[in-house]
Amino acid sequence: MNNLKSNIIRYIIKLSALITFGALFFLVGYILYRGIPNLSPSLFEFKYTSSNVSMFPSIINTLILVSITLVIATPIGVFTAFYLVEYANRGNKFVDLIRITTETLSGIPSIVYGLFGMLFFVYRLEFSYSLIAGTLTAAIMVLPLVIRSTEEALMSVDDSLREASFGLGAGKLRTIFRVVLPVAMPGILSGVILSIGRIVGETAALIYTFGTATQMAGGLFSSGRTLSVQMYMLSNEGLHVNESFATGVVLLIVILIINSLSTYLSNRLTKGRTN
Repeated sequence: MNNLKSNIIRYIIKLSALITFGALFFLVGYILYRGIPNLSPSLFEFKYTSSNVSMFPSIINTLILVSITLVIATPIGVFTAFYLVEYANRGNKFVDLIRITTETLSGIPSIVYGLFGMLFFVYRLEFSYSLIAGTLTAAIMVLPLVIRSTEEALMSVDDSLREASFGLGAGKLRTIFRVVLPVAMPGILSGVILSIGRIVGETAALIYTFGTATQMAGGLFSSGRTLSVQMYMLSNEGLHVNESFATGVVLLIVILIINSLSTYLSNRLTKGRTN
């Protein structure tokens, strides 16, 4: 009887994995099938026009947005997690409040972030539709993810390592940066990689904050559009559906390259810390 139950559970797990990977491969395969034949040099021209619908400005905007967002969100999220795990007293009500707030922010739909960013950054602070408004909104969106992943990575570090460091006379700050951080680094960077994926794939929040201008952002207060917004706008207009699939192919490639580089840097950094 127990063997029968185990076999049923095993088959259910395998079937679930097969359905998940099958849906993923079908989705990616369909985008590649529809998009690759429509890739053309005109889609990578320096300036966007109504005839070439170039995605090159959107690629540059996406890379700039991701870079600035990570520069803002990563230090704040990591240091917040350091406080929650390393400095705050266990059972602290304030810590519990921060964790509840973080969990709540993680479940808020992106459209709500977009409306907040539009009302606060675009209108209240008068940033207009700009790179800075989109960046700050995206930073708020990914901040809970960075905090939670860093917190989990820090809690996974064995307390014996901290005790050994204290026993050798190292201070709190030195223990964190020389002992705890190298061990937790893979988990922290995993959260950063997930944050990159969310930023690159975000559409709703950026339409309300970064805008839909077709040119490259000339500064922090210039408007523009990312690759995901470009793909949405082309498909929504109905005039360049084939080009939207081609944009989807490039978007997949950009995400793959960014994640590969992040993983490579994570592995190199981890090896450098351990050697």
